[in-house]
Amino acid sequence: MSSAAKPLRTLSAAPPRWKTRWSRPLGRVLDHVVYKTTVHGRENIPAAGPIVFAANHLSYLDGPVMVGAANRYMHVMVRHDMFKGFLGGVLHASGQIPVNRAGDRAALQHAKAVLDRNDCVGILPEGTRGTGDAASMNSGVAWLALNSSAVVVPVAILGTRVGDEHRDKIPAPRRHLHVVFGEAMTIEREPGVSGRVSMDRATDVIRLRLAAHIAAAIAVTGQDLPADEDTPLKQEGQ
Repeated sequence: MSSAAKPLRTLSAAPPRWKTRWSRPLGRVLDHVVYKTTVHGRENIPAAGPIVFAANHLSYLDGPVMVGAANRYMHVMVRHDMFKGFLGGVLHASGQIPVNRAGDRAALQHAKAVLDRNDCVGILPEGTRGTGDAASMNSGVAWLALNSSAVVVPVAILGTRVGDEHRDKIPAPRRHLHVVFGEAMTIEREPGVSGRVSMDRATDVIRLRLAAHIAAAIAVTGQDLPADEDTPLKQEGQ
């Protein structure tokens, strides 16, 4: 049976903490042996307590690169259809959380259970690989922040895709990457409004903070975001 035909791996409970013990060292090899990654803002990561790391999404590498750059272990929410074959085995063994982007309450509950035991979750709330400017965002980060005691740390990942590279391209070894951790923010329910309105507003707050953080990271590192594949990279006269 081919790996493509194998069933997807699923979770019946939150992944145990011990599974992350080898994923961060593996991420560091990716960051500092395979690639040259400069990490900024580690001092912004709380040393204890639950954290939702919310990062922009450019490439397949974003999750592993973030794991290797952080000084806290984390369980990353990964698209559910990646959990098959050899890669699916690696993701499952390292404690990552499969999530169906069409809507997956079980995945959010597993992530909340991780946060409730004072551990960390990584999420790419744009939902799909794009230009990474946080122009849009799903509500998963807001839901987790509002339904747990976790703070949200915005993360800008730059260099995993550049210029007009295709979204499926894996960068060549030794490319210079940047991971920038922003200041932690606390998200609270607004009094006097419905839960839906409170979550929508929280999502907007997080998106705007992440977008501003990405823009600041570009200014600091000098590494720009990739071009939008849906529009020509260069227009006439430019």
